[in-house]
Amino acid sequence: MKLIGLDPGLGCTGWGVITAKGNSLSHIANGQIRTDAKASMSERLATLAEGLRAILAEHAPDEAGIEEVFVNTNAQSTLKLGQARGALMLVLADTGVPIGEYAARFVKKAVVGTGGADKAQIHAMVSVLLPGAKIAGADAADALAIAITHAHHRASARAVGAAA
Repeated sequence: MKLIGLDPGLGCTGWGVITAKGNSLSHIANGQIRTDAKASMSERLATLAEGLRAILAEHAPDEAGIEEVFVNTNAQSTLKLGQARGALMLVLADTGVPIGEYAARFVKKAVVGTGGADKAQIHAMVSVLLPGAKIAGADAADALAIAITHAHHRASARAVGAAA
């Protein structure tokens, strides 16, 4: 099963593609979709959508995991994050890729073991879980962590379903 993880952001969206076969995970690719801060909101959202469409065309993932919006102290930042996430989710839905949504704390706990992990800890653990992967930055590491979380969540759901 090929999975893509997405760490949405208006300025930079991280992405990571992995394969999951049972408990075995393999890195395929990762990177970042960057937008021009001087461009209009609609142009930036279009850049994110076009970038994701190109990634989906190249890697053809079976499913996606995406980080949920977290509410921070700056309402404008939260709104912009929500718009970026919405543009990405629309592209996934348009291309028929099923989506799993994960809270940041859930991803951190699943990958590092604590919901309060920092970016360096996530990057380090992703490097351990996907040996040899050249990670394109913190956003890409977060996206790979989301893909890993989605893989584990799928495996757990299947195991529970089989036991029932």
